[in-house]
Amino acid sequence: MKQTIKNNIPNFLKRFYRKFFPSQKKDGWFGNYINWKDAQKQCTGYDSINILEKVKTAALKVRNGEAAYERDSVLFDNVYCSEPLLNALKIIAKENNQSLHVLDFGGSLGSSYFQNRNFLNELKELKWSIVEQKHFVDCGRENFENEQLKFFYTIDEAIKKGKAQVLLLSSVIQYFEKPYELIEKCLSYNFDYIIIDRTSFIDKEKDRITVQVVPEYIYKASYPAWFFNEQKFINSFSNKYTIVTGFISELSKPMNIDKKTKVYWKGFFLKKIQ
Repeated sequence: MKQTIKNNIPNFLKRFYRKFFPSQKKDGWFGNYINWKDAQKQCTGYDSINILEKVKTAALKVRNGEAAYERDSVLFDNVYCSEPLLNALKIIAKENNQSLHVLDFGGSLGSSYFQNRNFLNELKELKWSIVEQKHFVDCGRENFENEQLKFFYTIDEAIKKGKAQVLLLSSVIQYFEKPYELIEKCLSYNFDYIIIDRTSFIDKEKDRITVQVVPEYIYKASYPAWFFNEQKFINSFSNKYTIVTGFISELSKPMNIDKKTKVYWKGFFLKKIQ
């Protein structure tokens, strides 16, 4: 009976349903939403305490030497280092007398710090400041802070403890309702460098709002996510920053979000125009 009903639904209604009510049974990116709030109605969000607990458990294993690397609560036996990111950090340190202070906006419980710290041992000084949601900061301060790694609720709070040379934005801008307002806010702090990594782009003229469904083996969650037109995105930095290099983000293979729309993940190393 169900199959008979399904077979008799007009194709245009099927397309409408798939566009605005993406299946939650699969993981990936779905839909093409008119606005953020419409996408948000289809999502569970990413501020759940269950997500924090999974990330915390994995990050503690990395901190304690029981695993090499963690990303989004998934553990790895080897560190999969992003060479373009690491090279950019080393260039910044070299230009600053082997001293490096990173402000990692949206840096979870220190994924990028733990990923890169062993490759930065030769530095005279390494400071890594993470700005995150309140429950992540509370957890970070209780379980992960050390002389190098600190957690803060806002960029302003972090800067009061010492101005960072570089702002790291890794897999974060696309998860804000108003990404270009976030970029403007970040530009107002006049960091000497900005590193953008694992940011999602689309091979179309217009930005696109989707719903991202996380694979359940990571954790059960879904949230709105942008795919940006690359040129428009870069233009938002061009008045204050020049591109040192652009790069395809590691572990991010190009894919099709639907049958005809190519998407990809990319990063940029930007330096403030003097």
